[in-house]
This record gives sequence, C-alpha cells and structure tokens, in this order.
Amino acid sequence: MAYFELIKNFQRIRGYMKEFYIYGFKTRGEYDKKSARSYDNEKRRIESYLGNYMGFHQTQEGKNVFLSIDSRKTKSNPLYKALKAKSFTDGDITLHFIIFDILYAPNIYFSLSEITEKIDEDYLSKFSCETFYDESTVRKKLKEYTELGLIKTQKQGKQVLYSRVEDLGISNLLDSINFFSEVSGCGVIGSFLLDKYENNSCFSFKHHYINNAIDSEILCEIFSAIYERNTVEIIYEPQGKNIEQNKEVIPLKIYVSTQNGRQYLIAYNLLYKTIKVYRLDYIKTVKQMGKAENYQQALELYKKIKKHLWGVSIGDGKIEHVEFTVHIGDNEEHIYNRLLREKRIGTVTRVDKNTCVFSADVYSTNEMIPWIRTFICRITKINFSNRTIENQFKQDIENMYSIYGI
Repeated sequence: MAYFELIKNFQRIRGYMKEFYIYGFKTRGEYDKKSARSYDNEKRRIESYLGNYMGFHQTQEGKNVFLSIDSRKTKSNPLYKALKAKSFTDGDITLHFIIFDILYAPNIYFSLSEITEKIDEDYLSKFSCETFYDESTVRKKLKEYTELGLIKTQKQGKQVLYSRVEDLGISNLLDSINFFSEVSGCGVIGSFLLDKYENNSCFSFKHHYINNAIDSEILCEIFSAIYERNTVEIIYEPQGKNIEQNKEVIPLKIYVSTQNGRQYLIAYNLLYKTIKVYRLDYIKTVKQMGKAENYQQALELYKKIKKHLWGVSIGDGKIEHVEFTVHIGDNEEHIYNRLLREKRIGTVTRVDKNTCVFSADVYSTNEMIPWIRTFICRITKINFSNRTIENQFKQDIENMYSIYGI
C-alpha cells in the first residue's frame, strides 16, 4: 500500500532527491553518508511517486540512478509529489474526516464538548474495534485546523464555537495559480489548490527550475521568520564539505538567480555582526528562536550593502568601480533602453546621440561580466578598478578574435 510510502522525515529524502536530480552520477556504494539499506529505502520511496522520471545507466563502478525530467513534456513540477506525501497515522486521518463530516456546512457551529460527544456517540460507537479520542486530542486538532485557516471560531459567552470556513471559488484564477505554482517560491501551495481541478496548464517553460520545490519547507520557515522578524538557527552544510555548521542569523531577504534558479538567503550573522549569504539548498534545518532584538539595525545594514550588490557576492566587502562606454547606432535606441531596463544598480549617462556610459560601484565586478559581454561589439571603452578582471575581459576578447582570424 502507498500508505507506507509516506514521508516522516522529509529532510532525509530531500537529500537523496538532490543527489538523484542534481548530482545523478553516484553508484549505490558511493552514497557513504547513510547505509546501503537507507539508500534502498529512500530510493524505493522516490520511485513510488516519481517512477516515471527515474532512469539509470550502467558503469564499471555500478548502476547510477538519476531523475530525468523533460520540461518540454512536463508542464507541472513533479517534485511537488514528494511534499504531498506527508506522514500521518490512521488515527490522524480518521479524526480528520470525522471532524469535517460533523462540520459539514459553514453555517453550523459546535462547541468542543459537542464535537467530542458526537465523535464518540455518532461515529466511534459504530466501529467494532475500540477507538477513543479524548477532549485534549480533539482540541489540539481543532486548534491546528484553525491556524491553517480550515476552521473558524466565534465566542458565545465564555464558550468557543467551531465551524468550517466557506469554500473559495478559484476557477477563474486557475491560470494565475498555474503560473505561480511553477515559478514562485513555495509554489507547492498552488499545486495543492490545483489538485481539486482538472489541470490544463497553458504554460510551458524554456528554463524550468523545478529543483527549488524540495526546498519549500525551508523557504516557508524562513518567510515566516522574516514576517515575524525572528532570529533563526540554521544548520548549514555546503556541498562537498560534509561538515554541519550551526549559524544564528536574522533572515532579511530571499534572492533568486534568473540565470540558474538558485535561491539564496540574505541574513545578518549574529556572530560576525555582518551580512552573509547562504544558499538555500545547503540549509538542512531552520529553527525560529524568537524576536530579533537588533532587527532594524540588521535591516539598515542590508539596505546600505544592497546599493552595491549586483548579484549575491559580497566578497571581502571592498567596493570596485565598473565603467564602460557603449556606442549606439542611428537605429539602435533599443540598446540605450536595454541598459536602462537591465541595470540592477548604477547609472547610465547619455553623452550624445550615439554614446552612453554605464558606471557602478559594486562588491563583485566578476558577477557583472556575463551581462557586460552581451554588449561586446558596441563597447568602445572599459575602465574597471579591478585590473585583473579588466585584463581577463580584454584577453577573452583577444582570444575570441584570434579564433576567427580577426
């Protein structure tokens, strides 16, 4: 039964999914973090809901298992299936359906004692096996569903009454939800909503960064901490180091790369008292530690640093100056408009009809190079304070010219 394939510890299977999808080149024997038996168990679980996307190839070292997903044929993120396989007990699922059967209409209200009594007399008494839910268990379940927004409450004197919330019609929002579920952080929320409808998405994606799905729980906890202005303790394990690092930080912003889809946490590190950047897929756990006393101080420092951030690299904190001059042809006003539109920081100065100058002070000139390269053949002059990067940029152009005999 699929019942036994549900996930109790998602962090464990998250690690295997990253290995299969992103680093799908290891054999069974090369997974040395856990036992071979753990590998087999997690592989079996992944196959239970992603079997159509799994493949393997045989090498001299053994069989390499990997996930292969063709974005041309897959319109909805299949990795969400893992997040929907949440573990529960038979008692949890039984109580869930009984409660919502009692609260079958939004305009019906019952007190805790009335709900508990109905569960015992109208439902459990019909079972041959002995089953019992005490009032404390029912109260906790009602509180959980109230926090999730599935149940609403109202006061009648000192007594709290419970009722289910009205169903929201979202049929006219399906296109928006489809788009949200595939491109946004925590898009699994949209995927859950779409499960209630026939999903005929009108979207296809050239660059579909689906692996962010398995970081949804981490991202959700960070979003919650940012909203509450809380300090968090994260366990951070960079790829290849096999060392877990405990860090206490104030989360401030989430950055997402448009080039590779990677997600980054911008946070204030309480130990070093400075802004640090952490890759989200390297964060194993997030624990909220309460209100951040110096949140405003951290936010002001981020705003100061943000003025010089092109991407996420802060480096050693030294500012580098970048400047280049672009020639604009008589019918190339779109080049000038593109500079204005695509610059993340810095200024564009129009010198004359055919000339403009871009300049910026950044922490990392190197991060800007891929963008600057797109203006090659129009750049007439460059001036980088980081001479190493400037010389490398010029050498790259010389090498390109030599290839074509120019």
